[in-house]
Amino acid sequence: MPILGSIAAGSAGGYGQRKGGIRPIEVDYLIIAGGGSGGLANGGGGGAGGMRSSFPGGTKLTLKEASNTITVGSGGDGTTDPNNDPGGSGTNSTIVTSTGDFSSTGGGRGLVGSPEDFPGGSGGSGGGAAHQNYGGDGNTGGYSPAEGNDGGDSGPGNFNGAGGGGAGGAGVNNNNGIGGAATPGGPGAANSISGTSVTYAGGGGGGTYWPSAGSSGSAPGGGGAGGCPGNPGTDGLGGGGGGVTRPHSPNISGDGGNGRVILRIPSAEAANYGSITVSPGTNSLTTDGPTGDKIADFTVTGTLDLA
Repeated sequence: MPILGSIAAGSAGGYGQRKGGIRPIEVDYLIIAGGGSGGLANGGGGGAGGMRSSFPGGTKLTLKEASNTITVGSGGDGTTDPNNDPGGSGTNSTIVTSTGDFSSTGGGRGLVGSPEDFPGGSGGSGGGAAHQNYGGDGNTGGYSPAEGNDGGDSGPGNFNGAGGGGAGGAGVNNNNGIGGAATPGGPGAANSISGTSVTYAGGGGGGTYWPSAGSSGSAPGGGGAGGCPGNPGTDGLGGGGGGVTRPHSPNISGDGGNGRVILRIPSAEAANYGSITVSPGTNSLTTDGPTGDKIADFTVTGTLDLA
């Protein structure tokens, strides 16, 4: 239990304090993992980071500790080496609670032109396929509701990349053939836990076989478009990175976007505490004007402290 300041020193029941710890607090949450990178060599788009939320109307999380660790997942790194480095999947975002870790799963990387050499691509949302293969699986955390969707498939005779999956739908399959266009990632999903509706966790677009076919579009929710180079997913939205067009110059696949965690503390719950803080300073704590709820917004790993 943290040391009590003079304002609450007279009683272990002052504000949120109680004997043996703090008063449990129920919070709404939005937790988005890092997105996967795009693939090289007419590669698939990266899958978006897994997205889970209780807002509005879902089951809240209960926090019972004075200091709560919040881990914000990183986007997967793009790659320049199709022979030795397939690119990176995103990493998980996690809220540490007294009853165990509560997580969303990093997005799967977009597949490369020779998927038999680099299998994988599954994650919160799956990475898109490249060259006659299947996209990665989404919702590998096995959550209900699902945290994401599958990456798109690339059909027989097709050399173009398919889109990565997003929180709002699967990556778009690609059956366009040589010289055809790549396809975009699956859309993200909107959420208003911050007080404003924002679309998160869109999948990355695939790369084409020939530059003349054009690049795939970006997906709503921060998914990066395919191209030369592949465009990155948007940080703070968990978007998937874009795949690379072939012949490729410059030969760089798009990074996945970093994730985000937002906790919404109802005003009646917040009133039980003398102090609510977030750290480091990159993160923020604001008040929602219409409701008085406290909004703890984490764009980097940090802590939520209650006293």
